[in-house]
Amino acid sequence: MDAETMEAIEKWAADEFRSTNGQLQWIIAEALRKSGRMKKKKTIIKKEEKE
Repeated sequence: MDAETMEAIEKWAADEFRSTNGQLQWIIAEALRKSGRMKKKKTIIKKEEKE
């Protein structure tokens, strides 16, 4: 990766309070989801039983 791209990613990561590695993982995961190559994670919300 060229220095200019890396600097932009580092700044973006800092703006979002992420590590550079975390930002790269997020960018890749978002690209995979948007292209349909990776499914969105389903969030399971459990309702608490009333007593």
